[in-house]
Amino acid sequence: MSRRVSTRFRTLPCWASALLLALGMTALAPEASAQPAVPSTIPLKFTNNSGRGDQIYVYTIGTLLSTGQQGWADASGTFHPWPAGGNPPTPAPDASIAGPAGGQSLTIRIPKLSGRVYFSYGKKIDFRLTTGGLVQPAVQNPSDPNRNILFNWSEFTLDDSGLYINSTQVDMFSAPYAVGVQGADGSAKTTGHLKPGGYNGVLNALRAQGGGWGKLIQTRPDGTVLRALSPGHGIEAGALPANTMDDYINRVWQKYAATTLTVTPFADRPNTKYFGRVSGGVMNFTNGSGAVVTSFQKPDSDSVFGCYKRLDAPNDQVRGPISRTLCAGYNRTTLLTNPNQPDTGDAGFYTDGVTNHYARVIHGQMADGKAYAFAFDDVGQHESLVHDGNPQQASITLDPFN
Repeated sequence: MSRRVSTRFRTLPCWASALLLALGMTALAPEASAQPAVPSTIPLKFTNNSGRGDQIYVYTIGTLLSTGQQGWADASGTFHPWPAGGNPPTPAPDASIAGPAGGQSLTIRIPKLSGRVYFSYGKKIDFRLTTGGLVQPAVQNPSDPNRNILFNWSEFTLDDSGLYINSTQVDMFSAPYAVGVQGADGSAKTTGHLKPGGYNGVLNALRAQGGGWGKLIQTRPDGTVLRALSPGHGIEAGALPANTMDDYINRVWQKYAATTLTVTPFADRPNTKYFGRVSGGVMNFTNGSGAVVTSFQKPDSDSVFGCYKRLDAPNDQVRGPISRTLCAGYNRTTLLTNPNQPDTGDAGFYTDGVTNHYARVIHGQMADGKAYAFAFDDVGQHESLVHDGNPQQASITLDPFN
């Protein structure tokens, strides 16, 4: 994203600046005279429509934008820096806020952070601190202390340009929820709701998909479904074969040894184009003058699913935007059908027999079709994100498990 934060990195970076590149925007903040200043905290209304009786615990954690410190916020929006961690990791302070009972709401305040709002069902999340910062749950690891806890999170940035808040399935599909923001005129934008029956629809589709996709689903010892891991984490956990995408990757590599792949990474800069060809086992991208600007080794399946390693995407103006576009094309399996990337519509997404079926079924079950099913799902604006430059209130709504 770099709008999103992957648990691969284990600590909470600030992702707001890279949001520009992902959206193809040249400026995030409007002119100061265009709107009132965003206050230091805004209310967040947390509603429990889950239909479950578990005690809910809520956490606001992230990076304080004014100082770069990592920490957590209490219910009033007061920021608390994390204390020094250790090696091995030491327990973090209890940052939990008791959430609302079923059918009820709780309003807390969130400060100007780039971070996450976690929520768990029935048990508090076990957060730890290392010398490098917060260790986040990594439930693809069977020894992670949060492996048998039902939890999920939303990501947000609140800064002088307003509120950006999204739902995410980049790391896992778990407890269903939606996010929203209310503007100064009283209008509300929401995203993240599943269709009726969508929660079970995702799980059942994964179970029915051959090739190990059903093994992404994790359960507690009593059989309770906790989550479905994303395919990259599934490879890491040994649940999904490491060669899952290799056939498609090989076909892409073969095609662009004889054909040019044209990437136009910025929506507002249609004349900025890069041209990719495979030669000598490397995909080289040239600019309009014919100069090579960046090159990619053939990715493996994990690079594709995680949008990293051989598809690394630095926060720059050349390699990062090209890599994000490639990542989206591989996951949506549109690189063979469209040599001009990114795609402007979703009609041709996930139609190859070898594709990211996890992303396919999640998008198919979302009420608005929007999701963050992989790291750069925001390429072409197919992501589940809402924004308001003058936010009056944020919202997170826990939805039923059906």
